[in-house]
Amino acid sequence: MSAEEVAQENTEAPVVEKKSNPNLLFNKWDLSEVKVNDPGLVRYISVDSLIVPHSCGRKQKSQFAKSEMLIVERLINRLMQTHHNTGKKELTSRIVEQAFDIVYKKTNRNPVEVLIDALANSGPREETVRLKYGGINVPKSVDTAPQRRIDTALFFIARGVKQASHKKKKSASACLADELIAAAAGDTRSFAVAKKEERERVAKSAR
Repeated sequence: MSAEEVAQENTEAPVVEKKSNPNLLFNKWDLSEVKVNDPGLVRYISVDSLIVPHSCGRKQKSQFAKSEMLIVERLINRLMQTHHNTGKKELTSRIVEQAFDIVYKKTNRNPVEVLIDALANSGPREETVRLKYGGINVPKSVDTAPQRRIDTALFFIARGVKQASHKKKKSASACLADELIAAAAGDTRSFAVAKKEERERVAKSAR
């Protein structure tokens, strides 16, 4: 091959550098196509585009600013809230990223959309409070605020993942993926959905 042919081949096949897309979560998942199907949760679930779900604590000083935080970061923060995992955000982020890959392989859906459906199915709509009448505690059923629904759903999912993966051979990412898929489908085999139905059943009896 002559020098001219080599030069022509190099000009025809330029090297293209792979650049990160700020609109893709983990540089993989497009959040612009994600929609919240539950109208009561639209204001409280944020799907703003970020490559790395880390807000550096910018939302912590305002009381209700967590509603503006990316829902994936809220899941990561909730998974960290045990005495073994506190502060291990990089490790937890990798677990969530691997779980999202598993969710996509099993469902062929955007994993953030699966997460949102799981939260909608895992957050109880009705809970019980205790009122005091003449020194007697009486349970009373009340509607659950949308923000508390999300908080409770995240707590149930994180607790289910911990119980399924603690001292088990199954990895935390696989447990998280199975929990999200089952919760998004409303399957009672999901720990979060089972706990939600249990709480609503108690509230129904206290109406």
